[in-house]
Amino acid sequence: MGAILSSRIKDDGKVVFEVSLDYEEATQLKGFMNNIHIFSENVADIKANISQRGKNEATKYFLIPKELRKNMKFNAKTTCQKIETKTKTIFIYVIDKIGL
Repeated sequence: MGAILSSRIKDDGKVVFEVSLDYEEATQLKGFMNNIHIFSENVADIKANISQRGKNEATKYFLIPKELRKNMKFNAKTTCQKIETKTKTIFIYVIDKIGL
């Protein structure tokens, strides 16, 4: 888990952050330096559920809450990433928007 050490606003309106991360978390970027998103697990305030189906409940589904479903293309391919921390597992799904 990381922390923002400092931030400043540039003349063009962009914000520059200096961040500190555990080495293991930094390696999960796999060297990519573009298309980076910063988020805090403290912001995740919408309750969601995981559904289990099938024999011995072997299949698991992440259910998307209704208030988050609009403008998503559900028939397109989706990518997923799993981030492991010492105490939590975070799943990130990338879904295209409709009309783009």
